[in-house]
Amino acid sequence: MSQETSSAERHVRRFIRPALWALVLVPAPLLIAQLLLDQLGADPIDKLERLTGEWALRFLIASLAVTPLMRLTGWGWLVAQRRFLGLAAFFWAFGHLSVYTVLDWFFDWQEILKDVTKHLYITLGMLAFVIMVPLALTSTKASIRKLGGVRWNKLHALVYVSVIAACLHFVWAVKQDITEPMIYGGIAALLLAFRVVWRPTPRASIRPPVG
Repeated sequence: MSQETSSAERHVRRFIRPALWALVLVPAPLLIAQLLLDQLGADPIDKLERLTGEWALRFLIASLAVTPLMRLTGWGWLVAQRRFLGLAAFFWAFGHLSVYTVLDWFFDWQEILKDVTKHLYITLGMLAFVIMVPLALTSTKASIRKLGGVRWNKLHALVYVSVIAACLHFVWAVKQDITEPMIYGGIAALLLAFRVVWRPTPRASIRPPVG
């Protein structure tokens, strides 16, 4: 049985990073092609803005799912995939913000500032992104060594605030059917609840940082 588990783990380790790279990168050119070919509906900018935001939220939630998976499987090497998913979330969040600032507002910073301060859901979306910036900048082994495990963990605990803000941003941004954003919010809530119910043991706290 242990040999079968070891074999399965080796297969996962071999294919998981190429699969994640494909998942992160492939949707981008597809969305660009759909935009250029006018296949995004009556309001293509709004559709592109929503889709890029959804991908950002998916990867952000996926990064939260890695820690429960690590604790259930004992696969400590997944910590690198968690950082990768966090960076993927930032990549798509930056794309989401770029669509908003470039295609939606054409760099009209005065109007953008008014929009951010006037609409709470946009304020929350901006908060979620701003929090992700230092997390992305410190998602390297060098940063972990420089900050130390304890300080790195405290900083990256801000991801919980970011995902809550992002989920609320999605719920309030949708004007009609909120089923999809509620599903994302429910999954995020379960993952956050997991951290409260299943706290790491003192010995686990000396292992590589967990976010």
